[in-house]
Amino acid sequence: MTASTKSLRIIHAGALQRVMENCVERFSIQNPGLNIEMKGVGSREGAKRLLSGENYDIIALADQALFAELLVPDVVKDYFVFAADQIVIGYGLLSRESKEITKENWIDNLLKPQVSFARSDHHLDPCGYRTLMVWQLAEQFYNRPGLSSALEAACNSIYPKSLDLSSAVFTGNVDYAFLYSSEAQQLGLPYIALPSRINLSNPAYADFYDRASVTVESKIPGKNVIIHGNPIEFAIGLSKQSQYPELAQSFVDLLTGPEGSSILEECGFIPC
Repeated sequence: MTASTKSLRIIHAGALQRVMENCVERFSIQNPGLNIEMKGVGSREGAKRLLSGENYDIIALADQALFAELLVPDVVKDYFVFAADQIVIGYGLLSRESKEITKENWIDNLLKPQVSFARSDHHLDPCGYRTLMVWQLAEQFYNRPGLSSALEAACNSIYPKSLDLSSAVFTGNVDYAFLYSSEAQQLGLPYIALPSRINLSNPAYADFYDRASVTVESKIPGKNVIIHGNPIEFAIGLSKQSQYPELAQSFVDLLTGPEGSSILEECGFIPC
């Protein structure tokens, strides 16, 4: 069968949109005529799509824990961590209080009634439940009882996936958004870097991150599961149902190799 008759299907975290586009561009040069389909979604939603019967060859998610929780061993046999990131607060040049906000006073500025901020949906997207975890950790780190609930109550908008957040800030629909630093860098958005004790970036603080937890919908309808905080790790795996496992593995090799590392760095990620 020639490459022109083959189609490789990839489902990926929305935050990986530019990474995947760049990898596909290079992979297509190596495999002329190959048809590649990509779908960007919130990672938790993506895993559930696979569980519901949708077929993809390659699965790249924003939380490696989703593979163990939902996809291994029925959908995926093995998976590989390939990148790390951190949660930041992105904003636009016209965002209210943008000239005053700093990494020291971000809480008080976000809680001002005239300021709007957003997060992604924790049931669909890891960035959403990671944001809730950051708020819980901030409550402990800054010793501000009730902070997490106050931020949750003040959060004006919830979007399906983190990539939607960066666009909302870029277009001025919201003043601030909790998203990945890679997304802010890709769009050229200024952002507030949070202390590593709370931004889920540093494996040295894994025990502290574990104090935060969020309840989300499990793979069983009507049932919930509790997720604990851990360092942010993106991972990729191959579907056991892939029609073209060798081609799919070649794509993973590109992403996890020197070329992929360069692309990840260009897009603001930390290659693992």
